[in-house]
Amino acid sequence: MLKNLEKQRQKIGCLVENRVSFNADDVVLSVYDTYADAKRVALTSSEVLFCGMLSGKKIMHVEQCDYHQPFLPNQSFVLAPAQQVYIDFPGASLATPTTCLAIEISRDKISAVAQQLNAKAAQRAPALQYHHALVHTEHNQQTQHLLARMLHLCSENGDERSYLIDLALNELIARLLQQQSRDWILSQVKATPDQCGLYAALAYLQQHLCDVVEIDALCKIACMSRSKFYAAFKAELHCTPEQWRQQKRLALAKQRLQNGESVTKVAFDLGFSHPSQFSRCFKQAFARSPKAYQTECQATH
Repeated sequence: MLKNLEKQRQKIGCLVENRVSFNADDVVLSVYDTYADAKRVALTSSEVLFCGMLSGKKIMHVEQCDYHQPFLPNQSFVLAPAQQVYIDFPGASLATPTTCLAIEISRDKISAVAQQLNAKAAQRAPALQYHHALVHTEHNQQTQHLLARMLHLCSENGDERSYLIDLALNELIARLLQQQSRDWILSQVKATPDQCGLYAALAYLQQHLCDVVEIDALCKIACMSRSKFYAAFKAELHCTPEQWRQQKRLALAKQRLQNGESVTKVAFDLGFSHPSQFSRCFKQAFARSPKAYQTECQATH
């Protein structure tokens, strides 16, 4: 199983982007290890490339959209087919390699999953579809577990391997499509917050992320009953208003912790009742405490 993967990773054929790969239907999973500081290493793929950072730090440069950002552990970076990216590897060494998981997914598979999901939600607007654009997002605990499971499945040889990989791949694609759908909706909210009641409520919620917002107030803004508002919100954002607000607050917390702000200040500024409550929610979402996360970020800078 993973012992086989580790044995292959120990066979270092090159210091920059040393690759170990596993093939399955509709997907190629690779682990890349880089053991030396390097700059402007080119990366592209003919298919959608879903990358999950495991250790170390990369700086990603995507010139088509003037994107230049760090790529850190517990983040995903998705490239569209033929989208060119250049990578810097600051601090990579034999003792502290930079390691990334890359999952190449066929476009036909993504289209098939989108069709299946849309068929089950005929009233969905907009319909789920893959947009040929870069996606850079934070992992939640579910995504972390999913990537770990795919790595485990791809490196084993059981009779059910192909079937189980396909199930995990379907889930990964569904999460990617949902993320892009959320991003599209939020861009529309920003551009036209008064387009509909749900957009107006979302705009208000975004403006008051760190405040106590009653559901009844959101329903009033949306001009919907409580049950209709919950149903509309979940259909479009794939989560409840409380879950969405919590995800946004925790993502904002990550950014502020990366900038070196204290855990206590971040907790109170973002509307948590106590630092212990913040730490508990953060650990549930990201499988480590805010302080451990901050220490990890400082180690990669």
